[in-house]
Amino acid sequence: MTNSSRPDRIGLVRSADLIREARLRAGLTQYELAERSGRDRSVIARWEQGLVSPSLETLVELVRACGFDLPLELELVPQDPSARERLRKNALLSPERRVQRLLQTRARADDQ
Repeated sequence: MTNSSRPDRIGLVRSADLIREARLRAGLTQYELAERSGRDRSVIARWEQGLVSPSLETLVELVRACGFDLPLELELVPQDPSARERLRKNALLSPERRVQRLLQTRARADDQ
């Protein structure tokens, strides 16, 4: 089954959104989550604001501290043969040119 056909696929979720949603659904304050997870409340706040991101291990711990599970499942996706060639060509570009190309690609995607 591919990612696009999975019925439980929720799309791209930022860790900040996931932490906040789990905490709110559990009815916890940032202070209570901090106490349950052994972290400082200001760190919880920075994670929820997206100023910094926790490691994957910490993210799982935080969600579990809220009483939820974060099942992680890896699945193989088919590789695009042209992707390797694009990567090779991009590696030859300067960092500035790579950023410029990335911004152009995003602008085109936003226009569509």
